[in-house]
Amino acid sequence: MLECVANISEGTSKHLIAQICSQAGDALLDVHSDPNYNRSVLTLAGPDAQEAARAIVKAAVGLLDIKSHRGIHPRLGVVDVIPFVPLSFTARGQAMNAPVDKALRARNAFASWAANDLQLPCFLYGPGRDLPEIRRRAFVSLAPDAGPHVPHRSAGAACVGARRILVAYNISLAEGGVDLAREIARNLRGLFVRSLALCVDGTAQVSCNLLEPAFMGPMQVFDFIARQAQIKQAELVGLIPSRALDAIPKHRWKELDVADDRTIEARLEHLGSVTTPIA
Repeated sequence: MLECVANISEGTSKHLIAQICSQAGDALLDVHSDPNYNRSVLTLAGPDAQEAARAIVKAAVGLLDIKSHRGIHPRLGVVDVIPFVPLSFTARGQAMNAPVDKALRARNAFASWAANDLQLPCFLYGPGRDLPEIRRRAFVSLAPDAGPHVPHRSAGAACVGARRILVAYNISLAEGGVDLAREIARNLRGLFVRSLALCVDGTAQVSCNLLEPAFMGPMQVFDFIARQAQIKQAELVGLIPSRALDAIPKHRWKELDVADDRTIEARLEHLGSVTTPIA
């Protein structure tokens, strides 16, 4: 099975977000919108995930204009990030990483479609090239892998990827400013975590991607940061795999902003999706 976690550069207009989400059909598992980021994360999965990704991207390119976008999160375009994630399932129905081949094919096919049908420049990431590198080099020392070599006049460009399961997780600080958040993000950043510091509505935040969430998950990141600063709030963005949730004692779920109805598996079960166990 493929999952697609589309990041759309619109987080303030409920009307526009609803219009875009309506194109996803039954593949839509979750929507997380942030007005300060001006960004929405749409989690898609199942047999129709690739078609749903194309439908929401076509809608976003038609409805949004990057020139009028205001938000604190870095972005290249109205459809900023489109990663495809290959999933396998254990006999207990728990999602786990699968070989990346199918996701690479989906990534390449999507980029070719977006370049040809929407004239949207696409930068590819995955094995051998990561997303931060694209953000640093796009249109400066790195040309798009598909589509025009200049940004789309209203849609900008898209980063299309193939990656493993990750968890997006934010920690807002109750004390200190962005300088402290930068120091914490620098100390936290490494093999299992990508992190950056942002100022969100006057509050310093450490924004993280947890690349191995069953090993370095929300609890470990929360406790790492808590040793350096008082925490105001934790925020799970999108969904978490149940294996990562199982590693967290239940009495800490509320504090860490996680729950059993916010797992990939729970949303798939709710939609009646069929998963094939692996040996």
